Amino acid sequence: MIIKSAEYLTSVVKKENILKDGIEFAFVGRSNVGKSSLINNLTNQNKLCKTSSLPGRTRMINYFLINKEFRFVDLPGYGYAKAGKQNKLIWASIMEDYLLNTKCLKRVFMLVDSRIEPTELDVKMLKFLFYYGIPTTVIATKTDKLPKSKVSAYVQNIAKKLGLGKDNIVAHSSENGNNKNKILEIIENDLLVAQE
Repeated sequence: MIIKSAEYLTSVVKKENILKDGIEFAFVGRSNVGKSSLINNLTNQNKLCKTSSLPGRTRMINYFLINKEFRFVDLPGYGYAKAGKQNKLIWASIMEDYLLNTKCLKRVFMLVDSRIEPTELDVKMLKFLFYYGIPTTVIATKTDKLPKSKVSAYVQNIAKKLGLGKDNIVAHSSENGNNKNKILEIIENDLLVAQE
């Protein structure tokens, strides 16, 4: 599939403002895992989704309209130690409301940093998504930071930690676009199913 247009739509902080209709693909992961960079890479835009070297910046649910047909949804990052207990509870609450009550959601792309072993929060998030039967694809980000010869071994380690087969993880780099087309193909297939 080719993404021809992408534009920021809106941001929400309250569950009552969560969009109710349409088709959506959500991106979730720890703070600073590369969600914004992935969305920018998929849409061929450098500044559609704000990126930051500081973790914990995504504090709202951010919606982006893609090809005037469906939406990308950037969810708040989890696991940011300095966010404060109250903020963590707010973010967790709105994320749970979104994931469990959004009829628009076709798939969650759960991001993990390819250089770091998945955390307990990553494991819990994946179990949560699987428990509720939410279609999920795990993406190992920042693979350009690893030697090419070691990417496969790192992905294998992530798969083992998450209890997945290695083939269930897509290795991606926003710097060189590695496996970008594979992710777009997954989206395209879900769209075809949604339109049947």
